[in-house]
Amino acid sequence: MKRTTVARGGKRGKTSGRGGKGQSARAGNKRRPEWRDIIKRIPKLRGRGKSSHKTIQTKPTIVNLAILVGAFKANESVTPVTLTEKGIISTWSGNIPDVKILGDGECAVALKVSGCYISESAQQKIEKAGGTVTAIVPKVIKSPKKAKKPKVKAKVVAKKA
Repeated sequence: MKRTTVARGGKRGKTSGRGGKGQSARAGNKRRPEWRDIIKRIPKLRGRGKSSHKTIQTKPTIVNLAILVGAFKANESVTPVTLTEKGIISTWSGNIPDVKILGDGECAVALKVSGCYISESAQQKIEKAGGTVTAIVPKVIKSPKKAKKPKVKAKVVAKKA
């Protein structure tokens, strides 16, 4: 006598190896893992690599006034190029980095600083010693503000009967 096929899909009788009733017993049973749906809902920052929260802008190399006073003579110009030539800062993959001068230390030598970001205290100390400062203005990009739409109150018009 030939064995009869009871459930759809196969040679195992009654439930065909699908267990009891429910979602897992139905055709088209492909439940997604819950954590995958959570990952899909998270907003993505595309194209930023592993460290997506790291800033795009490169941070300037910090140089204190005490180092400049020891390395430069009076009325000598201080630029990122001269700082790399004297070995105070190093290049990043062949490029001269941005430099920020901080006011740690005393300045007794008149220096001509240009092409560097500079703190207020460092600028005051250099100018007090008789030096000159041509600072770079930091680039601040402001996002354009969206114009607010005026609120319009709905007018109630009475219909003529």
